[in-house]
Amino acid sequence: MRIVMAEDNVLLAGGLELLLAAKGCEVAAVVPDGEAFLEAVAEHRPDIAIVDVRLPPSFRDEGIHAALRARREHGALPILVLSQYVEREYAGELLSDGRGGIGYLLKDRIGRVAEFIDALRRVAAGGTAMDPEVVAQLLARRAGDPLDSLTPRERESLALMAQGHDNATIAERMRISDNAVHKHIGNIFAKLGLAPDDSGHRRVRAVLAYLDSAPGTLDPPGLL
Repeated sequence: MRIVMAEDNVLLAGGLELLLAAKGCEVAAVVPDGEAFLEAVAEHRPDIAIVDVRLPPSFRDEGIHAALRARREHGALPILVLSQYVEREYAGELLSDGRGGIGYLLKDRIGRVAEFIDALRRVAAGGTAMDPEVVAQLLARRAGDPLDSLTPRERESLALMAQGHDNATIAERMRISDNAVHKHIGNIFAKLGLAPDDSGHRRVRAVLAYLDSAPGTLDPPGLL
């Protein structure tokens, strides 16, 4: 798996490069800003790109804009975005084009190597990987929300589904059968008024769209 990475933190970039090489990945280029990233993507044609949300010169959203432009110009290039904080609007912007191959993880997730590499490979294969913390904050609701009608097992299934996991992985993590997962997901879509969809990425988009639009979300100032 050939990777281009945009990360201005030299220590983090160096650590990631060593980690990825140890897992059999080829890091074709490590660049510090959005313009250099776009040039590296055009030159190396990677299988996936890893991009920090905040890049020079303003350290606001240059990474997101570079990632979106790379996807437009290079056939929905798989992108795994890294962020220091939960910034929900960026996750929504990435998902809005309706195509797979998108991941959004907090940088703390890198320390959980197995989870990070699993997310990287899932995105490279065209899937979706949303950070559990993003999903957890979206699931935080006031009383009276339709989510209150979900059973604890259905809420657990919903959280895993929103992260981008397929039914087999959900079954494994919850230690239940595939049929039980299918039943939970059917109940979730029925209770939330969502049309059933077996396509993994569209299913994630539908769930996140519901969570993002439903009233009662508690947004910590400056994070979401």
